[in-house]
Amino acid sequence: MADNFLRTAFNRVIAARERQATRYVNGALLGLDDKTLASMGVTREELRRRGSTSYTF
Repeated sequence: MADNFLRTAFNRVIAARERQATRYVNGALLGLDDKTLASMGVTREELRRRGSTSYTF
């Protein structure tokens, strides 16, 4: 039972970190110009819909 609880908790932590990383990358990509985004096959509006966060360290 404890193994199942720990595995579930670990999987949720991993999923949360993946979402956080995706938001960070989307925020960085929004800093690129439209031509570069188009060459990557992504639009600025699509990135905004996915969500973004900028982090200052």
